[in-house]
Amino acid sequence: MVKLPKPGRLIRRVRAGSYMLAWGTLAPEAPTTIVMSSPDFAEGAAIPALHAGDGAGDNVSPALVWSGLPAGTKQLLLVVEDPDVPLPRPVIHLLARLDPSRTSVARGELNLEAENTGIVLHPGSFNRVGYAGPHPIEAHGPHRYVFQLFALSKPLPLPATARLESVAAAAYGLILARGRTWGTFERP
Repeated sequence: MVKLPKPGRLIRRVRAGSYMLAWGTLAPEAPTTIVMSSPDFAEGAAIPALHAGDGAGDNVSPALVWSGLPAGTKQLLLVVEDPDVPLPRPVIHLLARLDPSRTSVARGELNLEAENTGIVLHPGSFNRVGYAGPHPIEAHGPHRYVFQLFALSKPLPLPATARLESVAAAAYGLILARGRTWGTFERP
């Protein structure tokens, strides 16, 4: 009997692409003065299974820290995307607005069921609200998960049900600065 390869291996080269990330579409000219990192994984390194999505890990959002917010920041926008999915657009793993006084989020704080004062969680891809950890197709190779933070000059007057398209339209012309960090995850 012939053993067929996993479907992920067959479409390994099909990727949405980094150019489709919020990083390059919301305000590609915005200064990159925000410094962002996670104590849970090094930039560009593997994201631990604790933070991987259901079926691949425990789906606990990683801790994030940042600095370098410009004066006049009135709200923060956090977008987590996977540009390596075999789809036309990156998958949105988190979309959230945060109070500008924050300089971090604790581990698990971006999960829907968490106490998250000063955080408005929006629907991401597949209508998931709150953090949805990495869960790439098996054998598709490593996927990058890009944590992008945008400093806004005004709070966005949107309901929590607003999706990225509405958030992006409302944020147009309001982005003062941006920063990002990223990690990888792979399912063999």
